[in-house]
Amino acid sequence: MFVIKGNICADRVRLGRALQQPPITQEELAMKIQLLGFEDMTKLIISRIEKNQRHVCDAELRVLAKALNVSMEWLVGDVNIFE
Repeated sequence: MFVIKGNICADRVRLGRALQQPPITQEELAMKIQLLGFEDMTKLIISRIEKNQRHVCDAELRVLAKALNVSMEWLVGDVNIFE
């Protein structure tokens, strides 16, 4: 059986927030995601994602990438932002 604890995007979500100009808070990211149609996204959920305490489904990964203005590939660590 294949089991993954947490998620693979925790560090990149945190880094993506820090790279915004100006950097944004977890609450600001949650608000951006809510404006994109994911009304259930909260600061607590962002915090749990960044602490690797919550799985991220594919639809959430897509909206996280859109809100942070990065690719899904970057968000999961498949590409470097500086490539």
